[in-house]
Amino acid sequence: MPRDSFVHLHLHTEYSLLDGAIRMKALMKKAAEFRMPAVAITDHGNLFGAIEFYQEATRAGVKPIIGCEAYVAPGSHKDRPASRRDAAYHFTLLAENETGYRNLVKLVTAAHLDGFHYAPRIDKELLAAHAAGLIGLSGCLAGEINTAIQANNIEKATLSAAEYRDILGTENFFMEMHDHGMEAQKNCNRVLPQIARELGVGLVAANDVHFLRQSDHDAHDVMLCIGTGKMVQDENRMRYVPELYFKSPAEMREIFDDFPEAISNTLEIAERCHLDLEFGRSKYPEYPVPAGKTREGYLRELCYQGLRERYGERATTDSELLKRVDYELGVLEQTGFVSYLLIVWDFIHFAKERGIPVGPGRGSAAGSMVAYVLGITDIDPLQYGLIFERFLNPDRVSPPDIDVDFCEARRGEVLEYVRQKYGERRVAQIITFGKLKAKSVVRDVGRVMGMSYRDADRIARMIPNELNITLDSAVEKNSELKRAVTTESATRQLFDYAKTLEGLSRNAGVHAAGVVIADRDLSDYIPLCRDVKGNDIISQYPMGPLNDLGLLKMDFLGLKTLTVIEDTLALIRKREANFSLKNIPLDDAEAFALYNRGETIGLFQMESGGMTSTARQFDVRKIDDVIALIALYRPGPMDLIGDYIKRKKGLTKIRYEHPLLEEICADTYGVMIYQEQVMAAASRLGGYSLAQADLLRRAMGKKDKEKMAKERQNFIEGCARTNKIPEKKANAIFDLLEKFAGYGFNKSHSAAYGLISYQTAYLKAHYPVEFMAGLLSNEINNTEKISVFVGECKRMGIAILPPDINRSGLKFTPETVAGIGDAGNRTRQSQAGVSDPGYAIRYGLAAIKHVGESAMATAIRERAQRGDFTSLEDFCTRLDSRIANRKMLESLVKAGAFDFLGRERAELFACIDEALTASATAQRDRLAGQVSLFDEASAPNASRKRQVASWSEHEKLSYEKELLGFYVSGHPLDAYVDFFAARNYRSIASLAELDDRAPFKIAGAIVEVEKKFTRREGKPFAVIWVEDLSDMLEVVVWNEVYLKVSDALAAGRVVEIRGALDKRDDALRATAQEIKVFMPDDTKGTNERSTSLLQEEAVLLQFSRDVTSNELREVREILASSPGRRPVQLLFDRANGSPLRLDAGAEFHVDLTRDLEKKLSRWLIPAKAERKSVMVDSTST
Repeated sequence: MPRDSFVHLHLHTEYSLLDGAIRMKALMKKAAEFRMPAVAITDHGNLFGAIEFYQEATRAGVKPIIGCEAYVAPGSHKDRPASRRDAAYHFTLLAENETGYRNLVKLVTAAHLDGFHYAPRIDKELLAAHAAGLIGLSGCLAGEINTAIQANNIEKATLSAAEYRDILGTENFFMEMHDHGMEAQKNCNRVLPQIARELGVGLVAANDVHFLRQSDHDAHDVMLCIGTGKMVQDENRMRYVPELYFKSPAEMREIFDDFPEAISNTLEIAERCHLDLEFGRSKYPEYPVPAGKTREGYLRELCYQGLRERYGERATTDSELLKRVDYELGVLEQTGFVSYLLIVWDFIHFAKERGIPVGPGRGSAAGSMVAYVLGITDIDPLQYGLIFERFLNPDRVSPPDIDVDFCEARRGEVLEYVRQKYGERRVAQIITFGKLKAKSVVRDVGRVMGMSYRDADRIARMIPNELNITLDSAVEKNSELKRAVTTESATRQLFDYAKTLEGLSRNAGVHAAGVVIADRDLSDYIPLCRDVKGNDIISQYPMGPLNDLGLLKMDFLGLKTLTVIEDTLALIRKREANFSLKNIPLDDAEAFALYNRGETIGLFQMESGGMTSTARQFDVRKIDDVIALIALYRPGPMDLIGDYIKRKKGLTKIRYEHPLLEEICADTYGVMIYQEQVMAAASRLGGYSLAQADLLRRAMGKKDKEKMAKERQNFIEGCARTNKIPEKKANAIFDLLEKFAGYGFNKSHSAAYGLISYQTAYLKAHYPVEFMAGLLSNEINNTEKISVFVGECKRMGIAILPPDINRSGLKFTPETVAGIGDAGNRTRQSQAGVSDPGYAIRYGLAAIKHVGESAMATAIRERAQRGDFTSLEDFCTRLDSRIANRKMLESLVKAGAFDFLGRERAELFACIDEALTASATAQRDRLAGQVSLFDEASAPNASRKRQVASWSEHEKLSYEKELLGFYVSGHPLDAYVDFFAARNYRSIASLAELDDRAPFKIAGAIVEVEKKFTRREGKPFAVIWVEDLSDMLEVVVWNEVYLKVSDALAAGRVVEIRGALDKRDDALRATAQEIKVFMPDDTKGTNERSTSLLQEEAVLLQFSRDVTSNELREVREILASSPGRRPVQLLFDRANGSPLRLDAGAEFHVDLTRDLEKKLSRWLIPAKAERKSVMVDSTST
């Protein structure tokens, strides 16, 4: 190594989360620029980035030194001191060789799994047990030795240093010196050389690097604030000095000019460190087969048995089946993945035996016949023309990838089985890292810089909604953003910081599905930690490095649709005990009709607006159409949909470049939509083996020009040799394959997901009540989804019954409605999607907000054991007081769960305190073993009638909406039904039938108003959500319309909207062109119930333009003296003739008595007056 160089041995990358700001590639580029021979990584207490660091350094020709800034507990790492300051000292560890790396992995794992307290900690005993191959540096000012020096306890500092020397060895322990101009460091640097001489150990210089360039300091400081939750302007917060950057050898030599040995020792340590990590060697566990059997023989045995189960007699008569299975088994044996298949078979077999729903397949695994006969997948690859080589290519051996969908609710059971089967320490979930992405980093930086949320959000919203978009790309794509960055100094500074931090790791999380399994304790290979909750063990390395290291990684995905299907089947089997999806036909016309009518709510993969619209046009007649629809509806091939539909309907003539292509593409009308079709074409026309065809497909997807030129020539020669195809025609076919290879989707995956989609359609068509109950039950914590599904139930004619403490289950359940149906004899409807008469769905108790699933489960068990609840008091008394609490009772009463008592909800609500008191008294007496007659006589009686004012219809319905997600006992717009009908408004639900930009006129109630400002000029506008009896619609009210109605736009108002549809981005939205806001009396003459149920009728007070403050003060005093329930609205005359309307506020609600009318007579607009004179109309001038 060059003697005039220097090596940084204490350095924090982005994996010192929100503390280090160094990216690996940039680090290696800078190290190469400085001609540094090596560099170390020493992140805080972890090895998250070690493999990425190692690989980047190796590629850059820089020696990687893997290390860690460890936290060493003063006593045992299992102690739990009260203060963070007393919890641990910092200490720098470097791996000298493979033994050192293995020991470092063990130490870091133990720190996270056993020693985490404020930070992941080890202790000296643990360090001594794993000291071999490690080099230790005494650390920064937070190190044990420097802490003692700062306390002027030189004796303790020397004793501590001696301990580390004795643990690591004289040659492997160094006194670490920093100099960032801080007085504390200078004091330590005067003492450290003395201790080093006394103990015979070396000195080493370091810079505790946290950012790459000195100019990055301010951005790094902003990042620190993001991590610590502080503001940049906060005075008392953690700050780093600007010197913690990646200094050049010359800079470090100048700083430590008095200690040349501290510089040269960095080079000596770097020379000693040599780590050659092994990549690629399989560390897969060996599947434990029964005694006396080989793994290869056992797999064959299982396959032949599965072949008979899948195909019956055909298994012995169809030579193609056996040939395909034998071929695949041969490839698996040749490539060494027999154990892999057995492991997957085993946990899927476990799941199915336990009744845990498993998906029919996912990804390329559905192309394997072996996977099919083993029961790993349920898609017949021969029936759907699926190709094994797409799953496992013998010409390019890489680990096969079998991702498995499990029922979301029971996925954990399968994980636990795998842990028990292979050992707790051999199985872990996989870490993943959240990043500071474009929009989020702008908001984060804006927040800590003290910008208002509105300003930061304005900038963030200018960034296009594109996956993985960068800030630079956003500026190029949005001229408004470019102008803001160029002309606004605050925005420019925000962007400068944000661009420096963009893409850095923000936090660690758990991969949604990834699991790693090894043949021995995982910590023999990789470091481990716990998830953020401190429960599950997870890897410290993410997916990529785990794969490179040869570890078995799998995706155990939780798919909610499988849970919905399973819940639906359980409800169906209460009537049809033997019902099974295995026995349903795959050509059901009623199921296909749902796609064609666009009735796709609840259908797997079909619920987006765009997919629904496409399904309507697609003319689905067979399951292959569903599979094609899933494959086509993606970015890229979406452009082919129009042409595909025209060909399918015979509106465009289908032409093939060669007759052989017709064999391959006839089912998709001449359009290559699957990767398997590209492979088949290369094989059939160009003479490629399927393995070679898969390599061609991959190369085409990567668009490698040099490689593609060679492949083109190979293809042309193959076409001539195999099929005598002329060069010109072969070139045209190759161009076609190249085009579709970029678009093509994995048919194996599409077929598997197409089957799930069809199953949901079949269930919805034939068992609509059970299916919708299953859907609702799986969204009990999502009131928005519940509202959508309830709307769908109404469309289908399925009644939703309110919750009932004596009849509801935990989830949503089918229920026979007395008098109009018979549970035993159900008449199927000829029109799919319309419910059977006599059946409804009862609202589930666990879906009511604020009651708690476990509490309701307890209530249901109590009901089952001891009978129905007879009163509110009975309910409270029979349940533990910790369960039957005030919040829960309030929610149950407001939701109508006690309506069976025949009492007003307001009255029951007023009895809650007495019911709770009676319950507490009864429980106390039970504990005492006796009941006093006097106590009994004087005890509160929650069952007696109360004189309580009833809730208004508005209050009652508002509570239902809040707690259930929709209205049950009525709808606020019921009073407007005749009024709306007389004016021929369109229903919101029917708007989906219209084209994009089509005009419409609707009426409904405003549910929510979100006020906004335009990006360029800052003009106010609004986004409102309007609801009618059929559905809800998002409406943008731009500035010109907004200014005319802004004072009247509020939740609860009933409005008429004329506008134009916006059906882009798979969503149904609209733009308002004209808005009328109705006042309560506008419905007079069409419906006697003229008072708006959305709010109590307002008391209207009108003021002239020259109203004085004294006049307003007088009105305020009058209102305050007469509290009540009716809201008050103030109307101020304006020059344009349209009054300004303001709500007086809840504190000024009144009851309009005769006395109050008299006091307010100067301003009061009488109830019988022509209120249409104050209608606010966006068309007024």
